[in-house]
Amino acid sequence: MPLPTPALRDAGQRLTAEIGKAVVGQAAAVEELLAALFAGGHVLLEGVPGVAKTLLAKALARTLDLRFARVQFTPDLMPADVLGTAVFRADRGTFELRRGPVFTEVLLADEVNRTPPKTQAALLEAMEERQVTIDGERHPLAEGFFVVATQNPIEYEGTYPLPEAQLDRFMAQVRMGYPEEAEEQELLRRAAAGFDAHDLAAAGVAPVLAREEVTALRARARALPVAEPLLAYVGRLVRQSRALPRVRLGASPRAALALLSLARARAALRGAEWLSPDDVKAVARPCLRHRLLLRPEAELEGATGDDLVAELLETVEVPR
Repeated sequence: MPLPTPALRDAGQRLTAEIGKAVVGQAAAVEELLAALFAGGHVLLEGVPGVAKTLLAKALARTLDLRFARVQFTPDLMPADVLGTAVFRADRGTFELRRGPVFTEVLLADEVNRTPPKTQAALLEAMEERQVTIDGERHPLAEGFFVVATQNPIEYEGTYPLPEAQLDRFMAQVRMGYPEEAEEQELLRRAAAGFDAHDLAAAGVAPVLAREEVTALRARARALPVAEPLLAYVGRLVRQSRALPRVRLGASPRAALALLSLARARAALRGAEWLSPDDVKAVARPCLRHRLLLRPEAELEGATGDDLVAELLETVEVPR
């Protein structure tokens, strides 16, 4: 049975407060990350080096009573290093599956664009089907399997940009920027007081949600009532994205489902009893920015996915 609304709101506040013991600021990124988690999607976490992308993912995993694994993606990483492989046991005369780090509940794929497409593609089945195939045999992953993949948006030398098909598997692209001046001062104060980003236990970060509560939060988000005009609004946003003059390829039907799921999760986390247009608008950028392919002339003009999403939100009528 889904949790009551106040319990959902309280759970979100507890998670945010606990993550705040390690990550200073980044309120929007934390909110979007939690919404994707409880919507049952995956996140592409993007930001310049040193803005706490990895720390945020690790802190989130620690606040949940879920298994966590991290993979540092490098040019020489092979699919078997992520998925696992069958190893022959001479003493038994049989093959035994040696499971890779993907057999977890929260997977941090660090610098995912630094590994070749063959290894990137190894994540596709895991992300979409929550299973992997090794030597022709299918192996299920955890029911709530959640991927947080990070990438640097400015250093492209020696990287392998994610293809559109894989980008579309990420429910949200969450961006992290530089902290405000007061936040940066707080970072320095914490460092001077002995904070160590590699020792979250010493910082007091502890699990605040059990596995059953995470499951209940997801069920509540999926059950949140949605009025027919809101469904039509989500559909219009996605369809209109395909008609924008500066767009070469607009959002897919999968994007419409992701937008609805993300908006419902955000509404549930703020304690709402139903979905509102503001919830849809709040998650439109992280949900759609990476799914809109710009025309070459738009790229030359310096347009971005965020610019196009802003144009969508301005032109598509909001239901009353």
